[in-house]
Amino acid sequence: MPAILSVGIIIISGLIGGEIAKKMKLPAVTGYILAGVFLNPGLFNVIPKSFLDNTGLITNIALSFITFSIGGTLLLSRIKRLGKGVIYITVFEAEFAFLAVIAGFLVTIPFLMHNPGSSWFATFIPFALLLGALASPTDPSATLAVVHQYKARGEVSSMIMSVAAFDDVFGIINFSLAATIAATLISHQQLSLYSSVLKPLMIIGGSVLLGAVFGFIFNILTAYIKKETEGFFIVLIFALLPICFGLATLLNADELLSTMTMGIVVVNFNVKRDKIFRVLERYTEELIFVLFFTLSGMHLNFAVLKTVLIPVFLFVAFRTAGKFLGVFTGAALAHSSLKIKKYTAAGLIPQGGIVIGLALLIKQTPEFNSLADIIISITIGATVIHELIGPVLSTMAIKKAGEI
Repeated sequence: MPAILSVGIIIISGLIGGEIAKKMKLPAVTGYILAGVFLNPGLFNVIPKSFLDNTGLITNIALSFITFSIGGTLLLSRIKRLGKGVIYITVFEAEFAFLAVIAGFLVTIPFLMHNPGSSWFATFIPFALLLGALASPTDPSATLAVVHQYKARGEVSSMIMSVAAFDDVFGIINFSLAATIAATLISHQQLSLYSSVLKPLMIIGGSVLLGAVFGFIFNILTAYIKKETEGFFIVLIFALLPICFGLATLLNADELLSTMTMGIVVVNFNVKRDKIFRVLERYTEELIFVLFFTLSGMHLNFAVLKTVLIPVFLFVAFRTAGKFLGVFTGAALAHSSLKIKKYTAAGLIPQGGIVIGLALLIKQTPEFNSLADIIISITIGATVIHELIGPVLSTMAIKKAGEI
């Protein structure tokens, strides 16, 4: 089958799946993923596996746009207005979910994984670290759909949306740290202060610096080229994001942290920021989401999925426990209201977006070949569960908070 025909089938299938999901009061992303599952080469073989094996370029371009948009939500003046409550809650719910999944799988995975040659340092610890890093992010789009549908207004819905937007940052940082340590363990290198602390911090610092440079290049070009057409902004973004992402790869920096930092610099230091991010939302976001999430569903390995159903449900349970405990702790330390303590966590269950991108990056790292399919299957399986139950829990929480 010609590759261009495959692309067309993927886009139209994802689009139809998203519209069906919306009709069923579910997030569009759920429909995109299920459309990808339907097109999965392991199910009906509509799209050849040879095409799927060569979609890294599409995935990376989509990831660069998604992380740039995430960075675009981190306007410093807005964060200051939200006060210390959102900072405390975001830090604790993101990090407690990270630690809860790591601890939970370190206890349970030796009983679930019986592959020959499995060991603590080469298998179990890297596996738990990588899954833990995938627990922090929240999908704000699912909760946003609920808030818009019911026209919810109040402190709980505002807190949920703010935290959901910010915790992706911690997810990316956690992933950078976890991936570096996990790769060191799998390659049987000696774990030292340099490999476990200094090297990850250097990667994070270099990634932030690279992203900041490209953010300022973008700002300079938009300031001195006197063209403010929407087409110009789209072309410039399409040019600079892949260069930033590609250079990060060449320099062994973290690609997602670099492109996210670029978005942070643009939203905070570019006077045309509203127009720039509005253009992305209006003209490219849906196409990027359709392509990315439909392809994600196509990466699901059914042979592996059958063996990881228990880890899927454990991941959901550990992550949920971490989110609830983290929100309560952060809200208590910030002296937030009782409603925020009780109801915010239920709105932070939806998960998709960046977490699938992080899982797909694992597949592109040679050291993780033995773990990649298992982690991707767990992530996509958990994402489907999170995106199905998440909007229901969000609705219940906002209703109990009296904001509908």
